Amino acid sequence: MAQGMRKPTIVDVARVAEVSTATVSRVLNGRRVTDPELVRRVRLAAAELHYRPSGTARSLKAGVTRLIGVVVPDLGNPSFSELLRGLADAAGTQDHRLLVADAKESQDEERALIQELALHCDGLVLCSPRLPLEELARFEVGPMVCTNRAVGDLSMSSAGVDSYAGMAAVVRHLAGLGHRHIGYLAGPPTSWSNAERQRAFDDAAASLRIRVSVAQAGSTSDDGHRALPELLAAGVSGVVAFNDLVAIGALARLREEGLEAPGDISLAGFDDIPVAQFLAPPLTTVRLPTEEVGRHAWALLCDQLERAGRHGTVRLPTELVVRASTGVAART
Repeated sequence: MAQGMRKPTIVDVARVAEVSTATVSRVLNGRRVTDPELVRRVRLAAAELHYRPSGTARSLKAGVTRLIGVVVPDLGNPSFSELLRGLADAAGTQDHRLLVADAKESQDEERALIQELALHCDGLVLCSPRLPLEELARFEVGPMVCTNRAVGDLSMSSAGVDSYAGMAAVVRHLAGLGHRHIGYLAGPPTSWSNAERQRAFDDAAASLRIRVSVAQAGSTSDDGHRALPELLAAGVSGVVAFNDLVAIGALARLREEGLEAPGDISLAGFDDIPVAQFLAPPLTTVRLPTEEVGRHAWALLCDQLERAGRHGTVRLPTELVVRASTGVAART
């Protein structure tokens, strides 16, 4: 026996077969594996090592829990609910279930949840993670996919949307309505999506020679309600919010200030959450294929579970949805 007197483990089989431990477990437990070559390699390696799975081993973190850990920054945001729906539907087709945790916009909480879930789940999906990219790269937690977060050339998979193009479309829309000074209600400073949207906001405005003002808001309606007066004082004629929730808070504050959208201030959001079309006025926003992102996240994670070391990136297009909350500039 190649391992001497030591009893071989699932890790030994995975190393010899050059696959993940999750794949070894799926093969030896009779679960569906789409690649027959992987099945052949696992069975040959197990026979060579005289490996016999134990009842205890089946309950360990070896890819057999059928659970996928998911960390989201804010479960109160409807966009994450839609993503989870797409992810759960896709994972359910292969008998996996989700274990979802809310990081509450805290990097410390997100860090702890990643480490904890990794002990109990076959793989992880990090939705819009707030931790720095270099720290995410240092986690040794097995298969992992990020959503709405660029990962550069790191050995990590990512599924998301083209937020840059979506924000640029909003700015062009406002410019076409005659707006020459627009404001951005910025999202959480730790959000990659916020940084991408603000970069697009600044770039598009600069190319169109539009003056901009930025107010730090956040990701909730309370944040939009609190931060809007700063932009009103700056004299903007249009406002773009980090997301629809922030825009909803800003819309309520407009009314409290005796102003209307779009008669006094044009207002646009981002995400196109279900309630956006039922506001008064209906909200101009950027539609994201959020459920589809969830399905792609599962496909990328499944690829890692079955093919150790295989990673990929998916970026889906967005769509500007023009509704009644934006109109011809009232201020010049």
